[in-house]
Amino acid sequence: MKLVVAEYVSLDGVMEEPGWTGPYFNEEMAEFQRSLLFSSDALLLGRVTYEGFAAAWPSMTDEAGFADKMNSMPKFVVSTTLEEPLEWNNSSLIEGDLAEGVSRLKQRPGGDLLVYGSAALVNALMRHDLVDEYRLMVHPLVLGGGKRLFGEGGDTKAMRLVRAQTTETGVAVLDYAPQAEDSAG
Repeated sequence: MKLVVAEYVSLDGVMEEPGWTGPYFNEEMAEFQRSLLFSSDALLLGRVTYEGFAAAWPSMTDEAGFADKMNSMPKFVVSTTLEEPLEWNNSSLIEGDLAEGVSRLKQRPGGDLLVYGSAALVNALMRHDLVDEYRLMVHPLVLGGGKRLFGEGGDTKAMRLVRAQTTETGVAVLDYAPQAEDSAG
């Protein structure tokens, strides 16, 4: 399994509460999200994102099957405060060491392991070199404040651009992969 981080971000790196993305969402973005979700076999979420999704997704429906896929696929949750049983279908906690637990998940056969939101989790995964691809949907606005995807105090990580496209609404969809340590310089 490849671990893919997919995030909506502003030009200034804010990813918190992405209600600001609405004016930029169009059929191109919907197709990108469908392709992303349907190429994935499981979700990996932090507690806050999990709780928000678990409150919203079980009651959603759509003709494209997006809601059915979200609700039926396995969901792995990283949290030190949640306890089993988790309420949303096919959800389970990753207990113990994060790096070991996620490494085990990545060894499973199948499609991608997809991370939405979950900034603290993304930063922890990055520290352990567990992310295979970052799919950033950079929106053409500056928010001026809010939680940023990549927190301060992290190590420098070189990336290489794998793919880039721009939607009609000006969203730059950028796919990055970590650059090998020996070629970063």
